[in-house]
Amino acid sequence: MTREEKSQVIEDLTAQLAESAHIYLADISGLNAENTSKLRRACFKANVKLAVVKNTLLAKAMESSDKDFGELPSILKGNTSIMLSETGNAPAKVIKEFRKKSDKPLLKGAFIEEAIYIGDNQLDALVDIKSREELIGDIVGLLQSPAKNVISALKSGGSTIAGLVKTLQEREG
Repeated sequence: MTREEKSQVIEDLTAQLAESAHIYLADISGLNAENTSKLRRACFKANVKLAVVKNTLLAKAMESSDKDFGELPSILKGNTSIMLSETGNAPAKVIKEFRKKSDKPLLKGAFIEEAIYIGDNQLDALVDIKSREELIGDIVGLLQSPAKNVISALKSGGSTIAGLVKTLQEREG
């Protein structure tokens, strides 16, 4: 690879890192061609971009990025694949599901919305991270709950003011 090609790869990787809020680093070495193909299909279905990268080029891209990757460049040893996603837990779910049939891929580390996770033992924590849409759904549900309580109190207490006051007193006590 020529120097120009390397700088182009670093430039491309830096742009991808800048665009992605969710970056996973995994080790897929040891997967045969069939399993690698299955992993790529699983990533595609989950809207996760998977690419094998050279450690030195990725380290340089991380260096030139505006983001603070903390200790992530230090784990760039051996085979490294980068997984990029718009959903924070999508790559973790793909890895966990794929590992039901294989011992790879191994999670090396992840960068999720400014937070850094190092090591394969972080996989379960990453699977449990809620997506933006899930969090919005939870908030909407919480906001609807008090309104539902008032409506049910109105219905159960009848249409009289005395019934409403009595129902509200029972709920408070």
